[in-house]
Amino acid sequence: MADNIEKKQSDGLWENVKVIIQALLLAVVIRTVFFQPFTIPSGSMMPTLLVGDYIFVNKFAYGYSKYSLPFSPDLFSGRIFASEPKRGDVVVFRFPPNPDIDYIKRLVGLPGDRVQVRDSILYINDKAVQRVPDGMFRADDQYDTGADVPVYRETLDNGVNFDTLDIEQNSRGDNTREFIVPEGHYFMMGDNRDNSADSRFDVGFVPAQNLVGRASMIFFSLGHDTSFAQIWKWPANLRYDRLFKSVE
Repeated sequence: MADNIEKKQSDGLWENVKVIIQALLLAVVIRTVFFQPFTIPSGSMMPTLLVGDYIFVNKFAYGYSKYSLPFSPDLFSGRIFASEPKRGDVVVFRFPPNPDIDYIKRLVGLPGDRVQVRDSILYINDKAVQRVPDGMFRADDQYDTGADVPVYRETLDNGVNFDTLDIEQNSRGDNTREFIVPEGHYFMMGDNRDNSADSRFDVGFVPAQNLVGRASMIFFSLGHDTSFAQIWKWPANLRYDRLFKSVE
């Protein structure tokens, strides 16, 4: 009788271990192949993405490169199952000068495009992107300037529209040279136009191989620089209106 009980307990323990292993393998596959969670650490994409936003990135959207896999192994070159990103997509990519670092920006320039900023207006192929006032914005974290910031709604030639910030007049990024995007590369900009390290500066043109995926949804968000580990602060600092919000 005792032997039977011990055997049942052993079988039950092994079944639990197998379930845990299967769940972990499934999680690894989902994270590697389909969706990967990311945290927004900076204000370069305000007001679209805020510090403390937790997002899912669709890794299937553009196919796969070595940067789609953990530790970026050199198993193949280029991209497999590749799909072209669209102008206006919010993209996670590997920083070209140091591919160990993930960046997130908006794709504004496709291969062959001519991109320039003149007096805060974005020009693509010599055509000004439509830009109209769209209210005011104030951050609820370390990027709070102490005042409301003007918001501008931009509309690209494919109909994609989104909000941008113009914090400072005549900043370094408000007037640039003309950039001609090479084949196989993309031009990225942050929606927080005066506070974004992007293709206007050190990021440069982003190779197609460096694309990780398209930001798809905000699944969690904490304001006031609240750490995820500070669970007792969640009720007061959770941004309820951002939960399960699509990234556009």
